[in-house]
Amino acid sequence: MDSNNVQEGTLSKFISVFKPMWLAVVATFALLISPWSYAQPALNAKQQAVIPIAAFTASGDIDKLKISLAQGLDQGLTINEIKEVIAQLYAYAGFPRSLNGLAAFMQVLETRKASGIVDQFGPESKPLPSDKTSLEFGSDNQTRLIGREVKGALFDFSSQIDTYLKSHLFGDIFQRDLLSWKLREIATIAALANMSGVNSQLAAHYNISMNNDVSRQELQQFIAILQRACGAAVAQNAEQVLTAVLAQK
Repeated sequence: MDSNNVQEGTLSKFISVFKPMWLAVVATFALLISPWSYAQPALNAKQQAVIPIAAFTASGDIDKLKISLAQGLDQGLTINEIKEVIAQLYAYAGFPRSLNGLAAFMQVLETRKASGIVDQFGPESKPLPSDKTSLEFGSDNQTRLIGREVKGALFDFSSQIDTYLKSHLFGDIFQRDLLSWKLREIATIAALANMSGVNSQLAAHYNISMNNDVSRQELQQFIAILQRACGAAVAQNAEQVLTAVLAQK
């Protein structure tokens, strides 16, 4: 038998046996060096804890909110930080939801205190600027948050709502330095995601959140946390809105 044929046959058998293994190794190596395989930015413990707090404050599910509040304290959120989140949400979910949320928080704190748990109040917010009006620094904040000056037919139609948004929400509330804008936006999208009929606002705040250091990977993590806390239907809607937003990027 020709030695060349023997060698070729042996080589063919070698390749047939080891080719699948070799391809698997190559595929694994390609995955390892892919940019998607590196550790992606992740929401920290406090940011994760804010999601169910905001979601259940907005929906008014007090029993689940109380559980989330206790978990948030355990994750390192201070009393003042949680109060700030709940107070901010009145601008999105209404005063009744925020007032009920604060009342629930007081009950949680009393229960924990009776059990010997000492929760930290944490820092207070610094005073608001005295050299500008709320409308002035609120207008600046809105432009920085969104990335452009906000105009449109709706605000022409109702100039007072434009003033309220600029002077109070983006002025009096967002100027307070107790929470970062990133954390405020995480709270906002969590609240909107657990409310019905506000998908356009949710989409807008997905964009605003990405303007303020929330990454796409963190938004995907947000969806996963939302699913665990609020269920598949809420998470599916939030993900559909996010997919549509990202498709326009």
